[in-house]
Amino acid sequence: MHDIRLLRENPDALRAGLRRRGALDAYAPALERAESLERERRRLIQEAEEKKAARNAASQEVARRKKGKEPADDLIAETRALGDAIAALEARLAGVESELEGILMGIPNLVLAAVPDGGEESNRVVRSWGEPRKPEGVAPHWEIGERLGILDLARGTKVTGSGFIVLRGAGARLSRALMNFMLDLHGREHGYTEMVVPYLVNRRTMTGTGQLPKFEDDAYRVDVDDLFLVPTAEVPLTNLLRDEVLDASALPMGITAYTPCFRREAGAAGKDTRGMIRVHQFDKVELVRFAAPEDSPAELERLTGHAESVLQRLGLPYRVVLLAAGDTGFSSAMTYDLEVWAPGVGKWLEVSSCSVFTDFQARRANIRYRPAPGEKPRFVHTLNGSGLAFPRTIIAILEHYQRADGTVEVPEALRPYVGADRIG
Repeated sequence: MHDIRLLRENPDALRAGLRRRGALDAYAPALERAESLERERRRLIQEAEEKKAARNAASQEVARRKKGKEPADDLIAETRALGDAIAALEARLAGVESELEGILMGIPNLVLAAVPDGGEESNRVVRSWGEPRKPEGVAPHWEIGERLGILDLARGTKVTGSGFIVLRGAGARLSRALMNFMLDLHGREHGYTEMVVPYLVNRRTMTGTGQLPKFEDDAYRVDVDDLFLVPTAEVPLTNLLRDEVLDASALPMGITAYTPCFRREAGAAGKDTRGMIRVHQFDKVELVRFAAPEDSPAELERLTGHAESVLQRLGLPYRVVLLAAGDTGFSSAMTYDLEVWAPGVGKWLEVSSCSVFTDFQARRANIRYRPAPGEKPRFVHTLNGSGLAFPRTIIAILEHYQRADGTVEVPEALRPYVGADRIG
């Protein structure tokens, strides 16, 4: 959420930020309404303060008259009338503030200066690693997975529906190996504290990281309890510190968790329907970091490096893409996508988005830190990234490591977890 002072003191900065995202026309009416509400908010506050001052003065005069045994009925009636007027003003103020907050909740974050202008076509590859395997002769993952008996798409659809998968045997062990490998790497070598978090979260938690109110249609909701299945562990992990004030000595802080993730993907019907490129339930290890504002640029590079190290340990060719303003997510101020090469489908597949949110999420979730004893608390900067998502990582392994004899070599880093060097 944006600082209300930005709306009051520099609304043109908000307009410029929305223009960079290519979204100014869509949000212009909301901004105009927000500016009007902010003016009304300040007018109501001023009028209420004036009436409170008048009521205090009248109350003091009533006390003086009573002490002097003078009549004060007229002033008593005046203080009651002022009280009623103040209550009415405060009720109107609450309505204005609620509407204003709702508008500000729906306006995306401002992207950083380093983010390129433009849409998806302006995304920029900043570096790459490894030698992509040529697609010729490489079977897509759904073919080799079903031939080896480790991927069962038909039964996933039978049990639940389209977009749900079943891994069996060595496929299930491969998935579990990825979980243990990633958690061990990030915990032991990168300094993250491992967490086990709920897979169901409440509405305020979803709002704190920016999933609500804008993206409610993409979420799976348990109506009777008004709870949501997590779309990513970012949601519960970030909200663990909601409404808390941290010591500066605790920053930077890194926490990680494995969770299944649930996404309706309401706007993605018909895209990448074969195999497990796009599914409604998938497993992921998530990385979340909290930092002082001056440290967050360096923390984004560190976080991205942690996610990259997974791909490097697995020996999977990938590239790092800096997203342009128009392709940057709602809450993010800057995002690097990590795309792994999948030769069987001939595509670069996103396996991680590493983002810095500046204080956008921290304002929504009220996460602050105290720079020094006695100083006023400030909002932290939050960051997160997948480290990594499993389905597309498994796709890349099955396609990159498949051999002419129909087997799939297990990446060396996973062999202690899988208990084998080949599948098939």
